[in-house]
Amino acid sequence: MGLLVVGSIALDDIKTPFGQIVNALGGSSTYIALAASYFTKPIHLVGVVGDDFSKRHIEMFKKYDIDLEGLQIIKGEKTFRWSGRYHYDLNVRDTISTKLNVFQNFDPIIPDKSRKDRFVLLGNIDPVLQLNVLKQLINPMFTICDTMNFWIERKRNDLLKVMEKLDVFIINDSEARLLSDEPNLIKSAKIIREMGPKYLVIKKGENGAILFSDNVVFYAPAYPLEDVRDPTGAGDSFAGGFGGYLHKTQDLSLENLKRAVIYGSTMASLCVEKFGTKGIENLSSSQIYARFLEFKELSRFEDNTSGLKT
Repeated sequence: MGLLVVGSIALDDIKTPFGQIVNALGGSSTYIALAASYFTKPIHLVGVVGDDFSKRHIEMFKKYDIDLEGLQIIKGEKTFRWSGRYHYDLNVRDTISTKLNVFQNFDPIIPDKSRKDRFVLLGNIDPVLQLNVLKQLINPMFTICDTMNFWIERKRNDLLKVMEKLDVFIINDSEARLLSDEPNLIKSAKIIREMGPKYLVIKKGENGAILFSDNVVFYAPAYPLEDVRDPTGAGDSFAGGFGGYLHKTQDLSLENLKRAVIYGSTMASLCVEKFGTKGIENLSSSQIYARFLEFKELSRFEDNTSGLKT
């Protein structure tokens, strides 16, 4: 059975201090599906676009063996568009414009063959829609979900209903503090996990990511990149690498979840090196594995001492 990915598909205009790109393929499910495609097949993508959506983008999805039976193409309407500008501190972003277009009335309909998918990755969309997706599924085994501060502030009660059904909840550090109303991330993680999810991943951007479980806190460092072009889609690429690796291995042990965090971080680090999805296009397995090994080295050291002596 496949990996089900549900989220937004967009056309982005992005400007950073290091360049810009227009009409770029974007959206949460786009980055998730592309990143996951390097690890597993089939990927069932559910989303919506207008009839202005380029055939070139359709062909790119097909190139990565992403199943598009769940893609709705609305005639006479336009695709969701986002335009943003990043500062020299790439953690600071200004949204110039957001035009929801077809995404405003998105009603995710899961094809029959995808309702039995055991692994589900819900991108950052309205929690009401996330709940709707989960209701259409037949006995999912492992559910991963992302969200954002807008939904935490505007639809908290619906989001809490989603969280009760999750295996893994992925958010960034500012969202964790907002959701828990607790500035300390360790305390914040405990509060959030009590809301339902078995595991919690808190992304810290250029400072790495942290996996929380009952008795374990696992920290994955950030990769020391010299050339960061565009951070758009990094979090979704993380989710795609994370979920794609777990679907490939079908191993849900804590140790394998740790490896999945490193693979997620690997895909995020590759994403930000180029604009839009270019950083996660045309990669080889050897490129991904080499970056994964570099991540492992960042968090490993030899201890030849005998401890503190008095």
